[in-house]
Amino acid sequence: MTATHTVTVPRTKKRRRGGPDAPPLPGRLLTGFVLLVICLVVILPFVGIVSTSLAPVAQVNDAGGFVLWPQGLDLGAYQSIFAGGVVTRAMLVSIGITVVGTLISLFVSAMLAYALSRPGSYGSGFVLSLVLVSLLFAPGLIPNYLVVKEFGLLDSYWALILPTALSAFNVIVMRSFFMAIPKELIESARIDGAGDFQVFWRIVLPLSKAVLAVIGLFYAVGYWNAFFNALLYINDTAKWPLQLVLRTYVINNAQLGGADLGTSSDALPPQASIQMAILVVSIVPILIVYPFLQRHFAKGVLTGAVKG
Repeated sequence: MTATHTVTVPRTKKRRRGGPDAPPLPGRLLTGFVLLVICLVVILPFVGIVSTSLAPVAQVNDAGGFVLWPQGLDLGAYQSIFAGGVVTRAMLVSIGITVVGTLISLFVSAMLAYALSRPGSYGSGFVLSLVLVSLLFAPGLIPNYLVVKEFGLLDSYWALILPTALSAFNVIVMRSFFMAIPKELIESARIDGAGDFQVFWRIVLPLSKAVLAVIGLFYAVGYWNAFFNALLYINDTAKWPLQLVLRTYVINNAQLGGADLGTSSDALPPQASIQMAILVVSIVPILIVYPFLQRHFAKGVLTGAVKG
């Protein structure tokens, strides 16, 4: 007779869903609930702003100036602020300052960053030290004002652009990115007879679209949201940017009349609707631009920072 041997296979422990290191189900449910509450806390104020700007006049008056969900759509607030008055003019000013300022800042920052990234550039070490020092020591309010005044920039749009045209942080990020470009490309271009500006314009910039997009967004957001320089340097209300109008008529709760909006005072919607409409107009442009540039963030900032 032959003996039979029974082989017992050890039973493996059942893996949890989500991986072996996943937390238990109650912990994941609690985390999801907390994240949902945080998202609601963040999103609900924006929903209320948009709803109040679109709600009918009667609903806004009955709700005391804040509507969470409109019972209908009324574009009267937007028609009022785009009627050619102070808000329309301020928005055009902000768009012009943002576009011109971003282009100037990108050009100046890229030129300086490229010069500092090239080994052997004359005076690059001293200039880089100045850039780094400016990160630690910011100039005071009075020296800034005196410099702007001495250059004759008071009540000028250039007072909103030139004092903030260069950011040391952005220059350092761009320098780090430029240093990661292979030297062989630049050397081969020099062998073909290209000069410094040709190398910069035809080789470096086309390879740096990611960092240019990210830094350009940083500058554009800064120019669009800036109001303090306008508060200091601009006395003519016709030259106010949108953010200063937002501060004056929304935060300080100054009344907007028909003369300010360029329309009849009899047909004006409630002040709350007008204020919320100005808020929406000031937020939407950045929300529209941001998704198109978001994919460049990891490559443009993180790569340059790590390799630098």
